Amino acid sequence: MGIYVSHKYESFKDDILRIIAEFDSYDNSFDTGKRNSIKKVTINGTTFVVKSFKKPLLFNQIIYKYFRASKAKRSFEYASTLLELGIKTPPSVAYIENFNFIGLQNSYYISEFIPYNITFRTLIDEPDYPDHENIVKGFTSFTFDLHEKGVEFLDHSPGNTLIVKKNDQYDFYLVDLNRMKFGELNYEQRLKNFARLTRKKTLVEKIASNYAKLIQKDATEVFEKMWSYNQQFHKKFDNEKRIKSILLNRKYDLK
Repeated sequence: MGIYVSHKYESFKDDILRIIAEFDSYDNSFDTGKRNSIKKVTINGTTFVVKSFKKPLLFNQIIYKYFRASKAKRSFEYASTLLELGIKTPPSVAYIENFNFIGLQNSYYISEFIPYNITFRTLIDEPDYPDHENIVKGFTSFTFDLHEKGVEFLDHSPGNTLIVKKNDQYDFYLVDLNRMKFGELNYEQRLKNFARLTRKKTLVEKIASNYAKLIQKDATEVFEKMWSYNQQFHKKFDNEKRIKSILLNRKYDLK
């Protein structure tokens, strides 16, 4: 087992190893479906979020051992990069990787727990949520700041931005960090980066209107492009979901 702990939390190393050894005994703290498992754990009054990544397929086990950083390591490193850029995200605590002679078997990423009020998903599900307009405006400005600083968050989806209310202001924190690109974003990349967020056309219109002001472009043009990327993404997503469902049904029919 390989473990890397940030300097701030070196005194927690033994506790972290114990948590990993006993990980299955903790209750799931977040609904992540079947992909990964995320649990909230408190050590000596300090609360952490521990994410266990699903065991990779055989090919990826080899890739993560020899050619590419694991999701856990990337999450750890990207968090540090974001904080250096002045972008809020829960600070990294540690990452753990377990390899065998073939490749990566499992990995864990641990970060500080940030108490939050809502995620972006709430803005989708509750259009009458208090101060909805201002939160959407703040979120759009937050995304603009990402783009200006050369961050393309590839998993910019509803559950991956935590929203924290402080007095009458809102702070936005990125989570689920293992898929990112860094570098200057062009106009098309910027608008495409909003595609995963919501199927609700009225909400996309609000985001587009706010973003158009920030990049000094025509609001109608920005919306049309943003909505086009949105439709393309969700059409592909629905098709992939349909194919997986068909294959799964055939698998059970053959039993």
